[in-house]
Amino acid sequence: MRSNLNKSLFISSLAVATLAGSALPATAQTLINGAGATFPSPIYTKWFVEYHKLHSDVQFNYQPLGSGAGIKQVTEGTVDFGASDILLSDDQLKDYRNKHHFGLLMFPTVAGAAVPTYNIPGVKSGLNFTAKGLAGIFLGSINKWNDPELTKPNPGVKLPNADIVVVHRSDGSGTTYCWTDFLGKVSGDWKLKVGNPGGSVNWPVGLGAKGSDGVSGQVQQTPNSIGYVELIFAEKNNIPYGNVQNSAGAFIKPDLGSITAAAAGVAKTIPDDFRISIANSPGKTAYPVSTFTWLLIPEQIPDGAKQRDIKDFLHWMLTNGQDMAEGLTYARLPKEVVAKEEKAISKVH
Repeated sequence: MRSNLNKSLFISSLAVATLAGSALPATAQTLINGAGATFPSPIYTKWFVEYHKLHSDVQFNYQPLGSGAGIKQVTEGTVDFGASDILLSDDQLKDYRNKHHFGLLMFPTVAGAAVPTYNIPGVKSGLNFTAKGLAGIFLGSINKWNDPELTKPNPGVKLPNADIVVVHRSDGSGTTYCWTDFLGKVSGDWKLKVGNPGGSVNWPVGLGAKGSDGVSGQVQQTPNSIGYVELIFAEKNNIPYGNVQNSAGAFIKPDLGSITAAAAGVAKTIPDDFRISIANSPGKTAYPVSTFTWLLIPEQIPDGAKQRDIKDFLHWMLTNGQDMAEGLTYARLPKEVVAKEEKAISKVH
């Protein structure tokens, strides 16, 4: 790594306004542009601002436009890096290589989760859901709240003989990818009938709403409804959510510890390209509807200053940056994953 005097600053588009009033030193500036996932935008903004306090010779402009936009723009070469909550397919990586004649690398940054949120009159937060129960609800094969698959794991809770109203995202999203990734792993029927086509889904049942705010708003306004949102969104807005049965049979409350446990469950078998799902991860304490989010970094960066600065930031993100994750309700990476990523940074040249 470079000395502090030569290191760079990453500034997101959200942080530029904060820093605009400050006089920057009269040194050469490097502008690095990125776009992509909205889910990690708060932690990326925090990282960029904190990194700026240490290194002031580079501006980094990140546009949180969604995972699909991030994949598209980095593939087209209109940004220096992308960000995605969705695993890139073999075809997407092949498309990138065909356009640029070198590869695209995926670096996990933090982990998060999707949670089932519901509105059942008289029922509080903390309802237990089996994997079979959630799959059945979103397939439409379980359509009453007093179905045995829902009542059995919730002894003492009076679930009504009422129709279940399903709410899902109408827009493509990493949250939907996380949710359907889990459903595809735990339900053969889901995998057969729906699959996991990415952030957009041909839903068998339910009402569509845009964004986590749209889903939660629809659920809050509709008695006997259920949807899914990011854990961060549920915590921030004090929205009730449930526990989900994991691969070990335990009903797990989604929190930072159980999400990190999901990541740790695959840490020893994570592939060199870091393309791995942590949904339904093994481990007694793992929350099963969990996911990584990734930075998409070109394998070759011809601009020497940008290459140096991006690699330097990746090292910082994996060390100092991880200490800031939990304060913003993101789960930090397991140490085994960090160690493997540290080695993978050398692939950027």
